[in-house]
Amino acid sequence: MKKVEAIVRVEKLEDIKQELGKLNVKGLTITQVVGCGNQKGQKNIYRGTVVELTLLPKIKVEIVCDDDAVQKVVDSIIGSARTGEIGDGKIFIYNIENVVRIRTGETGDQAI
Repeated sequence: MKKVEAIVRVEKLEDIKQELGKLNVKGLTITQVVGCGNQKGQKNIYRGTVVELTLLPKIKVEIVCDDDAVQKVVDSIIGSARTGEIGDGKIFIYNIENVVRIRTGETGDQAI
């Protein structure tokens, strides 16, 4: 099992959810986060003064899936989140040792 974690633009969330729905992704977790990477924030003008925002709002999408589904999930996120501009985000993939469904006690792939 793998955990796919994507940090993406806020405005791309609906597109990502729609594409993951086509893959029959059973569950995902969405978190509002702030951060910066290569983009290093942005400059805005507020009441005539230049203000530099170094932490930009982003969305973190987390999905746990079978090893076989990882590449499809990653390709789906890339296809729906890419704008070609700095700030599109990153995808991280982690190994998952085990999963336990609290309600039933099921473990492993059955708990996903």
